[in-house]
Amino acid sequence: MNNYPVRGAGLGLRREVMDEMAASRLENISFMEVAPENWIHVGGKFGKKFRAFTERYDFVCHGLSLSIGGPSELDEQLVKDIRELMREHGIKKYTEHLTYCSDDGHLYDLLPIPFTEEAVHYVAGRIRRVQDILEQRISMENASYYTRAPGSEMSEIEFINAVLEEAGCELLLDVNNIYVNSVNHGYDPIAFLKQLPAERITYAHIAGHYNEADDLIVDTHGADVIDPVWDILDQAYQHFGVFPTLLERDFNIPPVPELLKEVKQITDYQQKWSQPKAAASSE
Repeated sequence: MNNYPVRGAGLGLRREVMDEMAASRLENISFMEVAPENWIHVGGKFGKKFRAFTERYDFVCHGLSLSIGGPSELDEQLVKDIRELMREHGIKKYTEHLTYCSDDGHLYDLLPIPFTEEAVHYVAGRIRRVQDILEQRISMENASYYTRAPGSEMSEIEFINAVLEEAGCELLLDVNNIYVNSVNHGYDPIAFLKQLPAERITYAHIAGHYNEADDLIVDTHGADVIDPVWDILDQAYQHFGVFPTLLERDFNIPPVPELLKEVKQITDYQQKWSQPKAAASSE
């Protein structure tokens, strides 16, 4: 059984809605997530507001710029700064994207790593170094991508599982990314889902996206979650058991009550799949 770092349903904390969230009754929210790069060395007014939230809720960090698959040297100072932020605020877990986003400078996009054995060894070594600095296992997110990197030798699922195994790290399961990639690359999302290692799931993301064309979806986190993505989450809970799940909304953010409706949908699915186990255990 997984020893999850957080529980229940979560919501990302964004600066533009901090005041509204602070003034709201945030029902069904058990944990929150932030990009650590946005909070390292932040003091003053925003630092105090952030502290008010971290004292009230469990938190996880979801990084944006580690570039775990990038050709440049690993930014160990960033990792040390993240470690201090986590210690200062009691943040439970650090996660990142299984992508790269830099070379000599930041590329401002999350780019796919070639699905090769060489890349598995390279990325796994960098993940282990991050874990050594943080003194805890980290979680890598299955990422959306729009074209396979040149030279790929493996399938996406083979690459993900090989990295997780060799690095000894955990999985941040992004449900929307499974759906996006299944449409963009023509595979069965449920078959893909069921090949992921249950014992490595730390928590999950669910989000909305943008339909560019019938066969092209862009992962934007700027819209409501659609029914086919909710269905994948439903089947994930059925297959793996219930795990913590966070609603991502990064722009085009609606009023907090609208966000809470989607968080309530997460808890409804969690309760649906928790109840049979609870009933069985009481017999």
